[in-house]
Formats: sequence, C-alpha cells, structure tokens
Amino acid sequence: MRWNCGGIFEAAHSPAELTGIEARVSAPDFWKDQASAQKTMQRRRQIEEDLALRDALSRRLDDLGVLVEWVEAGEDVGGDLAAGVDALARDVDAAETKKMLGGEYDRSNAIVAIHPGAGGTESQDWAEMLLRMYLKWAERRGFRREVLDYQPAEEAGVKSVTVMIQGEFAFGLMSAEAGVHRLVRISPFDQAARRHTSFASVFVWPELPEDVDLEIDEKDLRVDTYRSSGAGGQHVNVTDSAVRLTHLPTGIVVSCQNERSQHKNRAQAMKVLQARLFDLKLREQQQKLDQITGAKKEIGFGSQIRSYVLQPYQMIKDHRTRVEVGDVNRVLGGDIDAFIKTYLMQRASGTLGAAADAEGE
Repeated sequence: MRWNCGGIFEAAHSPAELTGIEARVSAPDFWKDQASAQKTMQRRRQIEEDLALRDALSRRLDDLGVLVEWVEAGEDVGGDLAAGVDALARDVDAAETKKMLGGEYDRSNAIVAIHPGAGGTESQDWAEMLLRMYLKWAERRGFRREVLDYQPAEEAGVKSVTVMIQGEFAFGLMSAEAGVHRLVRISPFDQAARRHTSFASVFVWPELPEDVDLEIDEKDLRVDTYRSSGAGGQHVNVTDSAVRLTHLPTGIVVSCQNERSQHKNRAQAMKVLQARLFDLKLREQQQKLDQITGAKKEIGFGSQIRSYVLQPYQMIKDHRTRVEVGDVNRVLGGDIDAFIKTYLMQRASGTLGAAADAEGE
C-alpha cells in the first residue's frame, strides 16, 4: 500500500496558510469589510476541513500498517485488512476528487436543466431518461433532489425539466455533465423497430449565495402565473401557483411549479434566473478575454460530450476524455462517477480535450 495521504491537499492548503489566516481574523479591523471577511472565514473552514481529513487518512493508513504486521506475524486478520484497504481506497478517491473542486462556486448546490433536441418523442423520452439518471446519481451520493419545473411531453418524456440538486460540491461535480448527450437505440416508438439517434442538452448552474451582487430590476421582468401540471402538479394545480419569469433584456425564461405557494415558486424561479444571468455575464467576459488572447475554447455547452449506444452494441463513450463503459444499465442507473472524475482530473491537469483531439487526427 502506497498512498500519500498527506500529499492530497499539500499543494492547496498548509498549516502555515491557516496560521496566516488566523492572524488576519484576529486583527481589530477584520470585520470592517464584511464581504472580504466572509470569504476569509470560508477559506479557513475549507483548510481546517482538508487538514482534518488529511490527518484522519494518515491515521487510518497507520492502522492498516499495524494490520499488515499482524498478518505477517501469522494473525488471522486478513479480512479486516482487506476491508480496511477498500475503505481507505474509497476515501482517498473521494479526497482526490475534492481536491480538484477548488472553483469559487464548486461547493454550491446545482441547478440542472435538461432540454430535448430535435426529434420529437424520441428526444423527449431521452431527456427523461437523463433526468432519472441524475436523480439516481444524486440519491447515491446522499444529495437532496427537488424538481423545480417539469413540463411533460404529450406522448412520452419531457419538454423541459429543471432540478435543484442540494449538497456539498453538487455544482462542482455536476458541471462535468453540461453539454449535449447523444442516444442511439432501437426506438420503442417506431413500429418498424428502426434505430434512432436522439439528442438532449444538459445545462448546469450554481445556486448563488445571497452575497453575490446581481440585482434584477423589476421593470425588466414579465411575470406570468398559471396552473401547475406534470410531476407533482396534480397536487398543486387547484390555483394559479406556478410562476414563469421572462427577463426582457435577455429573453431568458424560467419557470417553477413545484411549490403550492405562488410566492415560493417565484422565489425559486428568481434563484434560477439569477444563476442563468450570472452565467451569461461570465460567458460574455470569457468571450472578450478569448478574443484578446486568442485562447482555444474548451468543449462546452452546445457540444456533444457523450454517446450512449444501446444498439447494435452496448457502449457509453465520453468524447472529451475517451472513457468507455460497457454496462449501460449501470450508468443509466446513476453510476456516472467514472465519467465525472476523469473529466475533473483532465481539466485540473490541463489535458482535457487532448484525448478527443488525438481521436480526431
């Protein structure tokens, strides 16, 4: 066993940095700048958590070392050793993933929207399959899931759906799923049993903290109310409780129908709208920077990131990282961590897209 548990967070955090933060916190004028103070306190909490995890992993590694010595001495503790190694491997894997999520909003909740592409019922059904996959994935991780808006299609599937996934690092993890997903299968809606290709787009935004400076002028909003429908709607559709917000300057439209209260639905819709406007602002800034620097853009929204082939063979392939998985039922059942972790690793190392470029040569 050769794990360097101490090195997992060594590059990002150190006791010396924590000491420096403690000195700033104890300064008499520390809280004069509330926004800066909050960020410093958040940074301190992150460092304390990471250092505590590093120490805990190191202690467990030492304990396994003792078990190894007992096995070598002839003691019957092989089962305990194997279980301990497996548990430590899982924890180290989780810690390595956490290390790659250092973005400003990576710890935030995730707002996920899924929209079917062209193709009618085929794509609408595929969009609902993706919804089930992400809800299962969130359940496996212990994240809370809340469907904010669900627009059912006429025959099967969804016209659009927006979900809030709540949990630490939900956005950092789910951001790896943003893009176009492609499905190839024998259509259950085609009487001739022909093979069809369907597309659906996944968009991911962070739920913004309250201190983010993003004001929305009421005169820029059109507010429509209507009766809820679809998943959950049958319980709340006795009044016009659903809310649709249209941001007139950008044309962005968001809806929420999950709550019984019109007020609560409006508050949730405002959260989604703020996240989308913030994302639009960041993208505009990045486009200006790319024009100045001539930077090559990373594969992102509007790009096909993954193919799910169910016929004539079974294979799921991520086109950014070239990760392939043959057990499609397991993946569609929510086991997508291999895709997410590889994406995060390649993004952190600066090699994201290199595999796809090599494949296209």
